[in-house]
Amino acid sequence: MSAADEILDVVDEHDRVVARLPRGEVYARGLRHRCVFVFVRDAEDRVFVHRRTATKLVFPSLYDMFVGGVVGAGESYDEAALREAREELGVPGLPRPTRLFRFLYEGGERGSWWSAVYEVRCELPVSPQAEEVAWHAFLPEPELEARLGEWEWVPDGCAAYEHLRAYRVDGRACRPQTPPIV
Repeated sequence: MSAADEILDVVDEHDRVVARLPRGEVYARGLRHRCVFVFVRDAEDRVFVHRRTATKLVFPSLYDMFVGGVVGAGESYDEAALREAREELGVPGLPRPTRLFRFLYEGGERGSWWSAVYEVRCELPVSPQAEEVAWHAFLPEPELEARLGEWEWVPDGCAAYEHLRAYRVDGRACRPQTPPIV
């Protein structure tokens, strides 16, 4: 099955499932769905940063400071975060990511998606999925911050990172407050 054929839950403004459709159709019609973002640090507290492959359906060849992806139909955010992080990092023994918060990303013509943000510490060697990751490194966070103005980043990852910075300051993601995670 191709990525475009994967079935996703289409959700409303309150993150309630209203339909199930193939990913390609969800993307083409800009329908609201669910995604997970996992912020990965190594034992030295550096952040996993990568450049997406040119074959990605969304944001090909752009840099990202999160691993993650869409939540499949019937899958929980927690299940998707663990699956996506293990797949993209190539670390089967990765611990379960810790859920931090959720926000609604407004992607313009691409639609919108409920975005659950997680963090995890990865102290095992990574072997990123070649179909997903063209380049990777663990960078100290000040270097990541410096690269924000130099590299072309995925817009939803940048939004998630802004929410993460706000969360670190006051324990809440940027507005708006969101309903409980399902």
